[in-house]
Amino acid sequence: MEPTSNYSSTPDIQQLNQQIHLKSAFIDTLLAELDKVVIGQKHMTERLLIGLLTQSHILLEGVPGLAKTLAIKSLAAAIAGKFSRLQFTPDLLPADVVGTMIYNPKDHTFDVKHGPIFANFVLADEINRAPAKVQSALLEAMQEKQVTIGEKTYTLEEPFLVLATQNPIEQEGTYTLPEAQVDRFLLKVVISYPQMEEERIIIRNHMNPDGMPSVRKVVSAEEILEARRLVKEVYMDEKIEQYILDIVFATRFPENYKLSRLKPLISYGGSPRASISLATAAKAYAFIKRRGYVIPEDVRAICYDVLRHRIGVTYEAEAENITSENIITEILNAVEVP
Repeated sequence: MEPTSNYSSTPDIQQLNQQIHLKSAFIDTLLAELDKVVIGQKHMTERLLIGLLTQSHILLEGVPGLAKTLAIKSLAAAIAGKFSRLQFTPDLLPADVVGTMIYNPKDHTFDVKHGPIFANFVLADEINRAPAKVQSALLEAMQEKQVTIGEKTYTLEEPFLVLATQNPIEQEGTYTLPEAQVDRFLLKVVISYPQMEEERIIIRNHMNPDGMPSVRKVVSAEEILEARRLVKEVYMDEKIEQYILDIVFATRFPENYKLSRLKPLISYGGSPRASISLATAAKAYAFIKRRGYVIPEDVRAICYDVLRHRIGVTYEAEAENITSENIITEILNAVEVP
């Protein structure tokens, strides 16, 4: 879909499109660099970039061994950012995440020891294994972009991206994230297995006598910050805004969209944060595709990742093996595309 007449009547839309096409050139370079080591997970790497470009955080769900850690380490290397990894366990304390005050007996003073949250890229591995107090400490840092230790508040350095993972199979000894906390993640990305030919390349890379391919720094932090500014300027037509609103409102009032059969299957629909996230992610996705305007396909491409953790399903839906993804599919098929 090309821009409609509304686009052409908008001042400087062509100039904006040219500017974004030029300034987004680093995206192809960055993705090519990540593809050297992260094989067969293009969906995940694109979603990581969406988080990076929108100052947002991502929740990844997938079985172990699908390159979640490798992907964010590679992204940090490609931008020369500081990477830290937090393995969440039931005995973890908030101080293990944000840091603490340590007494210095020589000077009789307390020194601040920063925790692993003070990094550009933070991998929170198996976030649902830590108790609620630790989860809230991490999520507060994600929301406020700052940490308080003792009486002093420290601002976290940009870019700042938290990639939290959870294992969908093993639920023993885990603490389910409350809906209000999960809602703070822009995207919930479900990772699948690579294709057979992709896995063949993975094996060969690991068996290579010269070692695994390495990631070079190809993008500066300044370019990322400039890209974030441009993402906000990506043009969104009123018809696209209405399309986003229709999708989200259909999760709340399905009967208004001839989807009455979904009413008993949905316990709660998307909040206004869902609408904001859908619009924000659609703009970032358009930027990744090197366009200065959003098209309906951008919205549809990221809809599942934005909404799958924002729609509650009832016991009746669970009894019928109906997931939030099934509900999103029905809504996308019913809501009129502009």
